[in-house]
Amino acid sequence: MDASNSSIREINSLFTKKELKPSELYSKVFENAASSEAALHAHLTLFEEENIKKASESDKRFSKGEATSLLDGIPIAIKDNINIKNYKTTCSSKMLSNYTSPYDATVIEKLKKENTLFTGKTNLDEFAMGSSTENSAFGLTKNPWNTDYVPGGSSGGSAASVGARSSIAALGSDTGGSIRQPASFCGLVGFKPTYGTVSRFGLVAFASSLDQIGPITKTVDDSRIIFSLISGEDSRDATSVINNQIDIPSDNTATIGVIKELMEDGISDEAKNEVNKVIEILKSKGYKVKEISIPIIKLSISIYYLIAPAECSANLARFDGVRYGLRVDGNTSYEMMENTRAEGFGPEVKRRILLGTYALSAGYYDEYYGKALQARKEMIDEFTKTFNEVDYLISPTTPTQAFKSGEKTSNPLEMYMSDLCTIPANLAGLPAINIPTGLSKDSLPLGVQIMSKPLSDNSLLDFSEIIENEVQFDGRPKGWL
Repeated sequence: MDASNSSIREINSLFTKKELKPSELYSKVFENAASSEAALHAHLTLFEEENIKKASESDKRFSKGEATSLLDGIPIAIKDNINIKNYKTTCSSKMLSNYTSPYDATVIEKLKKENTLFTGKTNLDEFAMGSSTENSAFGLTKNPWNTDYVPGGSSGGSAASVGARSSIAALGSDTGGSIRQPASFCGLVGFKPTYGTVSRFGLVAFASSLDQIGPITKTVDDSRIIFSLISGEDSRDATSVINNQIDIPSDNTATIGVIKELMEDGISDEAKNEVNKVIEILKSKGYKVKEISIPIIKLSISIYYLIAPAECSANLARFDGVRYGLRVDGNTSYEMMENTRAEGFGPEVKRRILLGTYALSAGYYDEYYGKALQARKEMIDEFTKTFNEVDYLISPTTPTQAFKSGEKTSNPLEMYMSDLCTIPANLAGLPAINIPTGLSKDSLPLGVQIMSKPLSDNSLLDFSEIIENEVQFDGRPKGWL
């Protein structure tokens, strides 16, 4: 049995029964990395040597029956916009290519307390701005199912690493779908928790009112385990909240809403078919299913691409060549700053900074950014009303299967549309999850997205696990396993 294909609970059981050692699992994971990294480029850095000793320490704890948690000895990959003390955090940007973090992100502190092992830092779209992991300054990542295709983004490296089993699970960040979309493209579970339930301290900010850290895993239960250990209020993150979960039914007394606007034009027949397949399963189990219309969802792309770039413009102003990161000399301080940003930022990051700066400028603030904030509030209100009628909302996770590398790089708008289904959850702060459900005619994964009201994360995971068990998706990318 190849334990790298197993769930976290299964692996923990093997450790506990002394049928497998953490060091043996770690060796297998790095064997998988050795066979896949050259082709996939999931990791930017691997921590093999540093963690051999830590894996041996896990061996000793399990031999003595003193393991600390379900994550003790479990190798997890970390997206390279999350800080780990004494390791580089590059955000896949030339701007931070030589930056070493002096501190741990809160999620890393929590995982270290559980004696989790880290495989390394994974590739991403530069500063998490992208949907394909083609915007990295250090080369693109490829989809483990078919290397002609993208793994999604911006957490493409994290998804590819779990898909190729060069990690057991991974952390990503989700601003407009950057966990769920690559999870869908790579046949994995991708969970974006309620905004604020997981601390953003130590996550390099893109859009602070939208960013959320979450797991990419092989199973819903793996996501549940990781979420339970990384969530909780953090005084160092002013936006974090006490994780006071509310219960909503996950059994067949629940009502499921199908979002009408996400089953229309722009959504492939294959993506719609996966939703319809899940709906029929739920109906057969006695769940009530009804169509729900949320018209303002059609504006989600427009709202997002005013708010996110505006926040990005403010957040990335810190990269000026003065305090840390890249510095390109100039004759004046202004010229130095200009040269640094011109060389340090890639084209997509520059595009979004310019969009955001324009939206925030004195002459256009009210016309664009102000209206976007108003529309966002209206969307939140509409979701609140909707959740008085239904317990969960279902939609495709992505409009299509994964697309080929280079297919959309010349058309930014077409690239942005790949996040059509995922952005609303970020704008409204909702928990949302991708569940892999089937394969396209090209043998690439497809998934469905489930959303629920804020702070119902645990119920959402319970309901998602029911779907997972009914669908029985067991697809694995060939060639790496």
